[in-house]
Amino acid sequence: MVTLGRGVEVATALQSPAMAAIAGGMVGIALLLAGSGVTQRESAPSVDVALKVERDGALAVTERVVVPRGEVTRSVPSRVRADAGADPRERVFTVQDASVAGNGHAEATEGGLSISLGPGESTVRYVVRGAVADAHGEQEVRWRIASGWNTALGAVTASFAAPAPEMSVTDCFAGPPGSARACTLAGVDHTGVVRLEQDGLATGDRLELVVGLPPGTVPADARIDPVTTFAGAFEPTWISGIAFGALALLLAAGALALRLARGRDASAPVADPGPVGVLLAEGDRAVFASPDGVLPGQVGTVVDESVDPVDIGATVLDLAVRNYLWITEVPGAGGTADWRFSRRNRPSPADESLHAFELAVLDALLPAGTDSTTLGELWVGGRLDVLPIREAMYRDVVRQGWFSPRALTGRGALTWLGAGFAVAGTGLTFVLACTVGHALTGVAVLLAGLALTAGSSLLPRRTGRGRALAGQLRGLLRYLHEVDVRDIPARDRELVFSRSLPYVVVLGETERWLRAFCELDPEAEGASGVHWFGGFEGERNLHRFGTHLPRFLNALDGLLAEAGHLRSLRTAVPAAG
Repeated sequence: MVTLGRGVEVATALQSPAMAAIAGGMVGIALLLAGSGVTQRESAPSVDVALKVERDGALAVTERVVVPRGEVTRSVPSRVRADAGADPRERVFTVQDASVAGNGHAEATEGGLSISLGPGESTVRYVVRGAVADAHGEQEVRWRIASGWNTALGAVTASFAAPAPEMSVTDCFAGPPGSARACTLAGVDHTGVVRLEQDGLATGDRLELVVGLPPGTVPADARIDPVTTFAGAFEPTWISGIAFGALALLLAAGALALRLARGRDASAPVADPGPVGVLLAEGDRAVFASPDGVLPGQVGTVVDESVDPVDIGATVLDLAVRNYLWITEVPGAGGTADWRFSRRNRPSPADESLHAFELAVLDALLPAGTDSTTLGELWVGGRLDVLPIREAMYRDVVRQGWFSPRALTGRGALTWLGAGFAVAGTGLTFVLACTVGHALTGVAVLLAGLALTAGSSLLPRRTGRGRALAGQLRGLLRYLHEVDVRDIPARDRELVFSRSLPYVVVLGETERWLRAFCELDPEAEGASGVHWFGGFEGERNLHRFGTHLPRFLNALDGLLAEAGHLRSLRTAVPAAG
């Protein structure tokens, strides 16, 4: 009997001459076809592989390859898909000690095995780790005997030996990766060695052998890893759990620190340090001194952290009191009152007594080449721009150390730190999702960065010095609210009244201050009088002045609010009790 393939038998005992003739014809045709196949196989490389499982579980492989002509290559990846289910996995092999005897070379790397062979016969040797696995109550040895060739192969034969009393061929596949087509012939011979034959393989096809061994024959060293997919990379792991735990602690600590900082900042303007006077003795006279040298226009900004019309108006009034402006009431259109601003002491860049925001106020009212204007002209002309004034005021409170630089840019050190964490978290998430997984770790870093950035914007803009000044301004308000004119030396009363008036305006105590000083003779004891507001020279009290000044302040406040669309706040500090 002759065996063709698997168990196909042909009877050679023929019963008649006719049958013998027919059989002879069929054999002739078969020989012709076989001869054609031999010719094709002889033009393709042939491979004979010897596999042996060592006692330590390593799989020693020897490949004898005959290349008729040209150059052929083989590439064997270290990772092979183990299944295609809902939870895909990869079988991981490690190839070591690759060498070639003959015309070619081989290299084993972390990514797999690469072989390049020239014409002639070459012998390739290497060792495979990870081929032995415990499965289904026995041990299975798996290896792709032929795969990754860049050309079709002719005859492929193989033998497999292991230190086991008995073995069995579990599977033998030939064809494209993933196909279940059986190889030509595979079985255990009478010596206990597995023999395999394959008529040929197309380019890119694989020949994969799985042999079963009794359990415990050799140490199992198979490694099967889950396939990392983009969606699977975001599944929770213990590493990402630690990262989110750290994020939760960071958020809790940050929220507590933010609450304490905001609470401390909010309590500064309402703290009661006691009355803070504005007069300091200098020889036999008294001089005006505000807390920490703060100017009226700076007061409201420090207290409520914004520049309002009343802050700018108080600066205009302060410049007049300090003899940089002269204000006088003039008739306006339609019989209404108007007010004229005239330049007095012409400031220059070298005038160190003026701050940048005060110069901005003067420039807004009286630009270069203008020595006089009225409120009506400013209103109708629409040329009053308060934006430079606001910006200069914010820069000034930062320069004085009352506000952090974040008041100007809206960004501080924590903002940049948070942005850095957010960028790093984004990059880390992408890298982890495309490699080892645990991508939620990167998400935790990203969220930490966003939390820092958001928390930075909620931090108080006042510094420690700014909070201290806010408390002192509360004391100044209490002093202005409680002061008794009779307690002020007569010769210093006009000084206290005029120099304090801009602070009174910005702190919302204008009406009470005017009532308290309504009987003051502004020119008594040689005082200069209300020299900065025309039309009240020679008057022996402040009754008429007390009715005209509020009208001017209301008109100025309206102009500034319209020019900058700002919110008018005349009660920036809570009233003293």
